Amino acid sequence: MSRRRLMNRLSYFTIEDESMLAEAFAEFDEDIFAVTYKVEGTEGVFVTTAETREAMDRNDVAYNLLAEEDSNNIAVYHTILSKEELADYEDAIKALALAYKSVAIACIGVNGETDLGFDLSDGAEGYTYFTAPAGHTFIWRVFATRDDALDFLGKLSLNDKHVVDWAKSIPLASSDELISYH
Repeated sequence: MSRRRLMNRLSYFTIEDESMLAEAFAEFDEDIFAVTYKVEGTEGVFVTTAETREAMDRNDVAYNLLAEEDSNNIAVYHTILSKEELADYEDAIKALALAYKSVAIACIGVNGETDLGFDLSDGAEGYTYFTAPAGHTFIWRVFATRDDALDFLGKLSLNDKHVVDWAKSIPLASSDELISYH
C-alpha cells in the first residue's frame, strides 16, 4: 500500500489494554501528532489517523484493525482562524468526527467567545472541541447527516451562500453511508 493511500485512510481498531496507548504514545518521536478517539457508544473501538497508525506499527503496538474509512468522505468546515492554526491537523479533526459517527464537522467558534451564535441550553450533544498547539480551543459541531449540516449552518450563517454550498457538498448524505466499523 502506498504512503499516499495510507494518508487518506482513517482506521478503526481495538486494543487489548487502553493504557497501552498512553504508554506507547509517550515513546513516539516528538514530531508525531499521535491521536486516537474512542468511538461513541462502543466498548473499546477507537479511530485514528494514518500517521498515528504508522507510528503504532513502527513501535510494535499490538492492535486489531477493524476497518478503514476514506478520509475524503469526511467534510471539515473551518473558520479563518481554525484553518490557519489547524491546517496540519485535518485528519485528526476528521478522526474526531468519525468518533461521533459523523460525516461532517464544522468549526463554529473559539472557547471563551461570549457570543458563539448558538444556544447550548439544551445540552452539548453534537458539539466537541479540538485544541490547537497554538493554544486556541476550537468549538466544533458534528453532523451525522448532510441535511442536519444544511439546517444548522444555514441558520447560523443566515444562509450565507459559501456556507450553504459547503454543506451541500458534503460527500456522504448520512453516517449510514460510512463504509467502516460502527
